[in-house]
Amino acid sequence: MDSLLGPNGFIERKNPTTVVLLIHGLTGTPSEMKHLGRVISRKGISVACPELAGHCKSIQDLKKTKWQDWYASVEKVFDALKAEFEYVFITGLSMGALMAMMIAAKRPGLVAGVIPLSSTFFYDGWNISKFQQKVLLPIVLYSPLKYFLEWEEKSPYGIKCERTRALVHSILENKDARTADKIGYFKTPATVILESFHLIKATEKIMKDVTCPLLIVHSTEDEMASIKNAYYVEKHVSSKHIETMYIDDTYHVVTLDKRKDDIGKRMAEFCYAIQGL
Repeated sequence: MDSLLGPNGFIERKNPTTVVLLIHGLTGTPSEMKHLGRVISRKGISVACPELAGHCKSIQDLKKTKWQDWYASVEKVFDALKAEFEYVFITGLSMGALMAMMIAAKRPGLVAGVIPLSSTFFYDGWNISKFQQKVLLPIVLYSPLKYFLEWEEKSPYGIKCERTRALVHSILENKDARTADKIGYFKTPATVILESFHLIKATEKIMKDVTCPLLIVHSTEDEMASIKNAYYVEKHVSSKHIETMYIDDTYHVVTLDKRKDDIGKRMAEFCYAIQGL
């Protein structure tokens, strides 16, 4: 299992029958899922989080990968966990949420439940202008410019908590090549963004095949992906059991922001409820 998780992945076995597979976001790392994992494990549920292919190393390593490589990283771990645990729940952040739903669609009847966090089908949050959405992105992504340009994330870094945001900023100010495995990349090559669009399209095509229970978590203040993304998930899956947790006082990276403990506790409650415990 350790070889599948990667050098920066983690697993904590707390429950012999129930586990939550955590999927970090694009350009992120397993570190952004660790606190959430601790909250869940304290409730007596096992957790596991792999690093996605191309992540935790260098931008050049990331540019060599496709969305299928990222997805394969988590699909292999899911299959290994399913061989060990009776109930395997999956949660993912942002693009990780899409991969979580993709596994559920491709493994019907095997996923106990999915908890998409900050699902991103549309880059339409309040910190992304209409010009960026409608004009700049298409020009860059569908022209040779994609091989030369990158998007550099600025404050608030998806985080409303000023203390956490200041910590991230401090790390970035003193960054070196060794920080990628801890905090991820804050510069995303246009080719990688294009791969995320391919992942979005692939997920959209099979959303109807998601039939397992869902707990949709999304911030009403998400600066990258508006709450319309959560409504999109609710509308397009075929699940009969859908719960929602629309939260305020937090931005896109809900696993590191002010409401992270509330989210972790609700996730654990959801897992136990689905099992009838």
